[in-house]
Amino acid sequence: MKKCGYFRLVVLALLLLLPVLAGCSVRQGEQQKAPQQNAGSAQPQVQDVILATTTSTQDSGLLDVLVPDFEKKTGYRVKTIAVGTGQALKVGEKGEADVLLTHDPGAEKRLVNSGVVENYRLVMHNDFVLAGPAADPAGIKQAAGASGAFQRIAQKGAIFVSRGDDSGTNKKELSLWEAAGIKLQGQKWYQETGSGMGQTLHVASEKQGYVLTDRATFLAQRPNLKLEILYQGDRGLLNIYHVMQVSPEKFSKVNAAGAKAFVDYLVSPATQQIIAEFGRDKYGEPLFFADAGKEGK
Repeated sequence: MKKCGYFRLVVLALLLLLPVLAGCSVRQGEQQKAPQQNAGSAQPQVQDVILATTTSTQDSGLLDVLVPDFEKKTGYRVKTIAVGTGQALKVGEKGEADVLLTHDPGAEKRLVNSGVVENYRLVMHNDFVLAGPAADPAGIKQAAGASGAFQRIAQKGAIFVSRGDDSGTNKKELSLWEAAGIKLQGQKWYQETGSGMGQTLHVASEKQGYVLTDRATFLAQRPNLKLEILYQGDRGLLNIYHVMQVSPEKFSKVNAAGAKAFVDYLVSPATQQIIAEFGRDKYGEPLFFADAGKEGK
């Protein structure tokens, strides 16, 4: 009788444990299936994407809109290096960035031809303008063309503030001085800041000097400036932006997947629409014109 009582206790204990053991088996099965269910929403293996770009994309506020949207949609994290285009291209040439967004087509194509960058895509454009004090002491409003405007500034000896930082804007400005036949060496009225567009605009405002600027940065900074757009519309003042990824064949450590994702994002219809509308509500006009897909047109 004692043995029968003992066996009854053992059987009863096993019966009580069966639901618990069954529950463990079910949970283990669910855990094994979970990775398959979440595979489509997995985070990128390398999340950080290093973007080297011109200061105008940052100073205009465009990156403040695009970067969070890209990060939300893809799971990547963007680390931005905002410098002059010349410096941004040098960063890419050293393999110290994953993707570049710049505005100096001549210098960019040299990198494309050398194989340093690939997936070179047109993104957008705006234009350069000449800004200066409302009084316009050099009378550039009456100039017949961009060369004429620069000649008037030189003839008057009016202060001109240059970025002097090897940026796309700086290179454009120097090419315009050259086209106007003006030699800058030793000219006291010609002053360089060695800074980005936003800072250079503020220096020009303080000194009441002339300055070449991209329209987007000027409009974004205008509330804090005592400058006006005095010359615009010359075909030679077009300002074109391209995006490109640094070649993983040249630099094995670049985040090729992240760079491609950023290029694809910038040229996608949804992002192009964001670019086309950016600034319209605040300034009454867009700061950039979307151009993806227009290569060769």
